[in-house]
Amino acid sequence: MINFITLCDYTGTFAFAISGIRLASAKQFDWFGAYVIGVVTAVGGGTLRDILLNTTPFWMEQESYLIISALALLFVIIFRKYVISLNNTFFIFDAIGLGLFGVVGIEKALSFGFPMWVAIVMGTITGAFGGMIRDILINEVPLIFRKDIYALACVLGGVVYYVCMLLSFSPPLTQLIAAASIFITRALAVKYHISVPVLKGEE
Repeated sequence: MINFITLCDYTGTFAFAISGIRLASAKQFDWFGAYVIGVVTAVGGGTLRDILLNTTPFWMEQESYLIISALALLFVIIFRKYVISLNNTFFIFDAIGLGLFGVVGIEKALSFGFPMWVAIVMGTITGAFGGMIRDILINEVPLIFRKDIYALACVLGGVVYYVCMLLSFSPPLTQLIAAASIFITRALAVKYHISVPVLKGEE
């Protein structure tokens, strides 16, 4: 049986891999290059999280993540007319991955016995840092460093997760609400152009 958090993990992997492959296609990468970007996007944040938690990176113990990334590449190839041509495709899959991976990171940190504030940091790393590595590799300014509400959405999702725990919600409901709050925060920020103030230097 696949539990809810594992389903989040696999779905987030697929969504993030597609977001990376979608951007790689815009840069005219070949299939292998696009696959590498997809894998890095999908496992980059989780790898850093596991290193900080002093455990073996998750994808080194289970090949399914590399297979899911390959399926994401196949999905983009088959449905490239729809996936590549739609401008909002990247945002949708990236926001889904952000929400799901934020919850996965929180859950893993808590399972290792860390306090909630550490879990929120690990959730943010899991959700946001794969995208940061992706953007660096394709020579873009990482979203996490722009004024967009991105990593902060994961922080908010962590706070929502904690509140749900205090209210004694069931684990699946807590995970679902937290993931949804991250996705909704990211979506509303983009739709209504809500952003963090820019730090301006001397003019």
